[in-house]
Amino acid sequence: MGVGEAAVRLFSETSQALVDSAVYLDYNATTPVDPRVVASLVPYLSTHFGNPSSAHLYGRQPHTALVRARAQVAALIGASPEEILFTGSGSEADATAIRGVVTAATRSGLGHPHVITQVTEHPAVLAACAYAQVHHGAEVTVLGVDAQGLVDPQDLLAALRPETVLVSIMHANNETGVLQPVAELLRITGEHGALFHTDAAQSVGKIPVDVTELGVDLLTLVGHKIYAPKGIAALYVRHGVGLDPLISGGGQEGGYRAGTENVPYAVALGTAAQLAAADLSAGEPARLEGLRDRLHRELQQRLPHRVHLNNGLGVPRLPQTLNISIAGTSGHAVLAGCPQLAASTGSACHAGTHQPSPVLSAMGFAQEHVLAALRLTLGRWTTTTDIVIAAEAIAHAVRGQSNSNT
Repeated sequence: MGVGEAAVRLFSETSQALVDSAVYLDYNATTPVDPRVVASLVPYLSTHFGNPSSAHLYGRQPHTALVRARAQVAALIGASPEEILFTGSGSEADATAIRGVVTAATRSGLGHPHVITQVTEHPAVLAACAYAQVHHGAEVTVLGVDAQGLVDPQDLLAALRPETVLVSIMHANNETGVLQPVAELLRITGEHGALFHTDAAQSVGKIPVDVTELGVDLLTLVGHKIYAPKGIAALYVRHGVGLDPLISGGGQEGGYRAGTENVPYAVALGTAAQLAAADLSAGEPARLEGLRDRLHRELQQRLPHRVHLNNGLGVPRLPQTLNISIAGTSGHAVLAGCPQLAASTGSACHAGTHQPSPVLSAMGFAQEHVLAALRLTLGRWTTTTDIVIAAEAIAHAVRGQSNSNT
């Protein structure tokens, strides 16, 4: 048995053990690594270990693999291969886009570049904007959202200034799955001469995303959201966009990111992108949407008048994301009551205290409602059986919680 076959067998056995122990409905947090992705990367950890910049025999195969991976990622989002920059994470990609544009603008003589983002962004985007403000003299405007979590295009229009260099608005929210009106926001941004970046970590591979169709200048995609390992991501940089690197050195990645490329993980991301493209063509979004809606119905039937949707019927949203609040409960207590289910809540735990989700809070929900939230996210290996088991487990935990409160 070869190294690759052994790795796939080991992963499959481990994955099956995990599946047997709990229903996994936390795909928005991270996806399992697909065994086919594992098989594709293993040779570049062993046989093809060379530096892709080396001209000799050992560098040729890694170089070829890197070129192929870049083309595979580009094909998934309708880009050209040379517009794809490999990074170590989505956070790095976001920082490269935001801080890179700001520092390039500062270097060109603009004293205080202006950046616009919005309140329910991923922390990586908000942190990059804050860093640019503190360390690069940028001015930052953070837009609010409505009850559905959407940015009002008129708010963006009002916030734009002559010195605005970048607008960064996520494509799909990681908690609610709601899709921002990127096309309209981008049209307004373009009319004012600013660049547009979107963090599409949650949407790429889940729904069709085409950078030419969208018209974005910069786009972040993340490996561990599409069945590749953690530690690999990519930033789409449209031809002609001025961007300063975060890391300077040997000039790799077109000069945008120095350091010898992580060939095994780039290969993994390329394979994952190719598999995601195949899933999209095969109708995977429709399958997941059907399962998501089945889960919602199952919960409503078991818990009448208590299940409240937090991402709005009729609002464009990701097919695999269901965010609900169950009246009279604590999301953490519910999940603690069904250990056979792996999912997320609408709050974070800090030093033993549960803090409400900033996303749901920004949408105007009361703290009690936010603390009752569950984020249930589906993926490639979710089945109808999983949906039924999850619905019954949640309902059982809620009933138990209700009984303990009486």
